[in-house]
Amino acid sequence: MYIFVVSEKKFLEFFFKRLRPNVTGRYEKDFPFISPCGRELNFIRCDDMPIVYTHIVNKNNKDVLCYGHIGDIMYQDFQPDHIYMDNTTGRVYHPAPETAGSIGLIRSKLAIEISSNLRFYDGEDKSPTHFLWKDKEFVLNNEWFKKRK
Repeated sequence: MYIFVVSEKKFLEFFFKRLRPNVTGRYEKDFPFISPCGRELNFIRCDDMPIVYTHIVNKNNKDVLCYGHIGDIMYQDFQPDHIYMDNTTGRVYHPAPETAGSIGLIRSKLAIEISSNLRFYDGEDKSPTHFLWKDKEFVLNNEWFKKRK
């Protein structure tokens, strides 16, 4: 098996823009995602989700979640009402591009930063019900996660 670390921004952008679920009929169980590159396929396995949001920035007067470790080149509009926290694992998710599996994981460091904004009006042992963002409290909509998972 060949493993490498990539830091070239143009390649990472190319790689993530082509990321999609593996429906090739080959290695689907072990490698649930692929990123085509010409006639070749990069088969991808990850611990959770292939899209991992690393930070939130304001871009063109909108808050966006960035991913791919390439600054603000790859991003998804931030939807504060679509934060989902799995209360068994503590992992926090947000919608991702459909081509990349529709669900993105929020990096632990960022999840910890925004966790003080989560509200647990049904009790601490249940998933959060609301999210406070920029002085506005949003009712969390978790249906998107349940439909896609």
